[in-house]
Amino acid sequence: MAIVAFGKHRGINLNAKRVVYASISVHFSPAEAKKIMLKQGYIRVSTDEQNLDRQIDGLTPICDNLHIEKISAKASIRPIFDSLLNCLNAGDTLVVWDLDRAFRSTVDAINTADNLELRGINFQIVSLGVDTSTADGKLIYTIIAALAEHERNRLSERTKQGLESARKRGKVLGRPVKLSETQIRIAKRRIETDQASLSKLANQYGVHASTIARSIARLSSFNDHLSN
Repeated sequence: MAIVAFGKHRGINLNAKRVVYASISVHFSPAEAKKIMLKQGYIRVSTDEQNLDRQIDGLTPICDNLHIEKISAKASIRPIFDSLLNCLNAGDTLVVWDLDRAFRSTVDAINTADNLELRGINFQIVSLGVDTSTADGKLIYTIIAALAEHERNRLSERTKQGLESARKRGKVLGRPVKLSETQIRIAKRRIETDQASLSKLANQYGVHASTIARSIARLSSFNDHLSN
């Protein structure tokens, strides 16, 4: 087994097994790798204080390689995780100890698993007993996916209900208006009579010149629509 580490985890010694400190560990030629189905384990901790032992002990017996990363789960770029996803081949299995070790949310996990499935790659969450290469694991994954989809639908439904309630109470939705209709009409009149320029008015109202130009254009379009 090879251990791919990132961050401040030097000194890891798993019974003298080889430790590789690189962004990715390549053990086979591309042609050979496609013929060999590997279980690639991913381990993540957010801080130096977090202990790796539980994840290492849980994944070592079932994985061919471990990929270790010290980074926040909220990070938009995770070098080790992103590289691992790119190097997986059809027949391989991505293995994580728990959902929050690799994903920002259940929905994130479901989306990643769906993408892996399209590539013929299996997905395993050890603590939840999810392994999409088995019938039972696939069933559990399907249930989790259904719950995630249900929660997305409920959230959308609650959002729509909240917006409708706000409209009934006369609340103005969307971004707050930067200029009132009166200010726009005054600006339009001053520009048309050469009393002020766009840049001068923008400085006066504390907005960008393009904001005033768009506001005047919308007002003119609205007036034209009323006149027709």
